[in-house]
Amino acid sequence: MEAKAILRHTRVSPQKARLIADMVRSKPIADALRMLNLLGTKRARTIAKVLNSAVANAMQTGLVDVDNLYVKSIQVDGGVVLKRFMPRAQGRATKILKRTSHISVVLDEL
Repeated sequence: MEAKAILRHTRVSPQKARLIADMVRSKPIADALRMLNLLGTKRARTIAKVLNSAVANAMQTGLVDVDNLYVKSIQVDGGVVLKRFMPRAQGRATKILKRTSHISVVLDEL
């Protein structure tokens, strides 16, 4: 029985979030959460939130043993890009891209 959770439009760069997601892919859920808590970055906290949500979704069905869950797949896709400008010298402006991510997690039993 699979459990899913999706977080959309989070203000985390997809490139940076994928580095964290690669670390926890195909790990048992306890090890993945322990690893994310030790990292302590904003990206790790965001991915830990999505993992906890997927665990809660699995518990809600009542058909799976939470101790036997592992991260079957975790995917970080790019979301909407917020475009901002910063004033520069001589009346110019430079573009600032504030990227967002869509994080989706699928858990399964061992």
